[in-house]
Amino acid sequence: MSAALQRWTWRPRQVPTEPQAAVAWGDAARLLHARLLQLPDEQAARLQATASGEVLVVTGAGVDLPWVDGVAYAAPGDVAPGLWLPTSWEPTTAVDVLGQALAARFKRSPLLLWREPQAVVPLDRLLPVSPDHLRRIAAHWGMPDATA
Repeated sequence: MSAALQRWTWRPRQVPTEPQAAVAWGDAARLLHARLLQLPDEQAARLQATASGEVLVVTGAGVDLPWVDGVAYAAPGDVAPGLWLPTSWEPTTAVDVLGQALAARFKRSPLLLWREPQAVVPLDRLLPVSPDHLRRIAAHWGMPDATA
C-alpha cells in the first residue's frame, strides 16, 4: 500500500466547496431515488446518477441537485479533479497524491472518497437520470418498480 493511503485522517474544511454531487446511503439513498422520480424532466435531464450497494450518487450543477433528509454533498477536488470528496471534509494528506494512489489501486477514475461510512465509490459509470436508469437502480436494490 502506498504511503499516501496508509496514514491520514479527515479534517473539516475551512470553507466548504460548492456541491456537484448529492450522496446518500441506505434509507436516505432510497429517499433520494424516490425524489429523482418526482423531478421535472428538464431538471432530471441535467443530472447523472450511479448506485452500488447502499449508495446513490447524483451529479450535476448544485442548483439542480435534489435534497432529502440524510443526503450529503461532494465535489471534485481542485488539484485532483479525478477525486471527489465531501464538501465539508478534506483529507489531511496531499489530495493530488492521494488521488493518484487511489486511481492506481482501484484502476478506475473518477472516484468518490467518502468519510462516513468510509468508502471509495467509482464514478465512471454515471448515466443520465431517466426512468429506465432509475428502474435499473430499483431492480439492483430489490425495490418494487416505482417508475411503472
